[in-house]
Amino acid sequence: MHRVLHEEHAFSDLFLKFMLARSIRTQADLIDQLFNSSERRLARILLLMADYGKPGEPEALIPPVTQETLAEMIGATRSRVSFFMNRFRN
Repeated sequence: MHRVLHEEHAFSDLFLKFMLARSIRTQADLIDQLFNSSERRLARILLLMADYGKPGEPEALIPPVTQETLAEMIGATRSRVSFFMNRFRN
């Protein structure tokens, strides 16, 4: 890996961008978990999954995600996710 990073500049640029983006996302996730309510965390996760606010055409295929999976992602119960989803629909 060390050799490839030194010899392949295009790959090293791409790899560095990926690692920085991943680090920024991890920091944002930690801050989100510490300071936001579960309802805000759910809204953030749903917006991230939909690529909301990013330029370009949105991807038409969204993988099926259960409320239980969403609950695990935000640290809440499935019933709370169901409650929040109903509030979002309204």
